[in-house]
Amino acid sequence: MALHLIKLCVGCDSVKDLEDWIREKRRRTRGKRTEHVHRTRMVPKRADELTDGGSLYWVIRGEVSCRQRFIAVRPYVDKGGVGRCQLVLEPKVVPVQPRPWRAFQGWRYLEMKAAPPDLERAAPGAKDMPEAMRRELRELGLL
Repeated sequence: MALHLIKLCVGCDSVKDLEDWIREKRRRTRGKRTEHVHRTRMVPKRADELTDGGSLYWVIRGEVSCRQRFIAVRPYVDKGGVGRCQLVLEPKVVPVQPRPWRAFQGWRYLEMKAAPPDLERAAPGAKDMPEAMRRELRELGLL
């Protein structure tokens, strides 16, 4: 059964910022086919469950906003001899039904039943709205 991770998206103020960052990072490879990799210090102990249909859910500005599907989890040792991990993700960012989430360090596991649904399933047509409008509607309890 699939398992998810949830992590703070530090440095991004919106889903669009994250998408732009991914696009720019992939563009700099000069046409080479690249993977989208997020590096982290710790290796998830339940990696097999993550790659069995799991996603990385991103918390942006205090709410779970989007997700990316896992492709692989690859432990490695950096040049300084420190163990690290590459979380290989699909570059496609999928907006989810916004849900408030307090700040935390590192990442947390997120069970399938606790994961917010994709925005298109929860509120058809909402993904076409500007993100600021969706945030305001959520704060008003209308989304």
